[in-house]
Amino acid sequence: MSRPLMLCPASLAPRKATSSGETIMDVWQKLTAHIRRKGLRNTLGKIGKHYFFAHQELLWMERDLVSPVPPHSLKPYPPLRVKKITADNASAFARYFGDRVGTMAELAREGHTGHMHVDDQGDAVAFIWGTPRDYFDRHYYGCLFPVKPGEFFEFGGELTRAYWGTELSVDLQLELWKAMAAQGCDKVVDVCEFHNIPALKLHLRMGYTEQQRIMNIYTLFGRWRFYRETRYSGSRLDALRKPSRPPVTATAT
Repeated sequence: MSRPLMLCPASLAPRKATSSGETIMDVWQKLTAHIRRKGLRNTLGKIGKHYFFAHQELLWMERDLVSPVPPHSLKPYPPLRVKKITADNASAFARYFGDRVGTMAELAREGHTGHMHVDDQGDAVAFIWGTPRDYFDRHYYGCLFPVKPGEFFEFGGELTRAYWGTELSVDLQLELWKAMAAQGCDKVVDVCEFHNIPALKLHLRMGYTEQQRIMNIYTLFGRWRFYRETRYSGSRLDALRKPSRPPVTATAT
């Protein structure tokens, strides 16, 4: 089963004004450096995806908010404070997420629920968002993610590099789940890029299951985007699963 293609122009970020000579030199240096690192074939493939045609597969995942989180071996992290993101405190993102300050304030004004974890300097080192209503993502994918009653859509989770591989990736979600459960939600849904292996492993580690739905995003000439939902049977993530172990008791309640 699939849905018809939907079309909209992709958002294009403004480019920095430079002279034509500087632009050509900059592009050539980046191109040759990429060829040295990744090889000619990989470089040509990347150019083709960026300028001609690209296809992204976003797997829909889901999880209830009360089942125990599977055991993990993540590292502990220094104490942090959890704060609700508002338009007034979005400046806390300036140090580590400087290009997101405006977006954070905008999402807060739209009424979505956002949490940031801040260090002892008051700087946000991690954030995550959730919404119990349909979410149109105009900042990244440019498409609509529908949400059913009782669910909430989780999006935008990110940690600074210093906290990669720590328990913060778990606590970040658990804190949001508690807040959304208080709003009457009993299930979290989100999407994950099929080629983003670390993110998929994180979902499995948190106990998410596949909905067997894919949001396909096609980008043509870097300008036009087409969207189509398809379905599949079985699992596409079996190769990433680890043998199960007795669960721990961390929950969202």
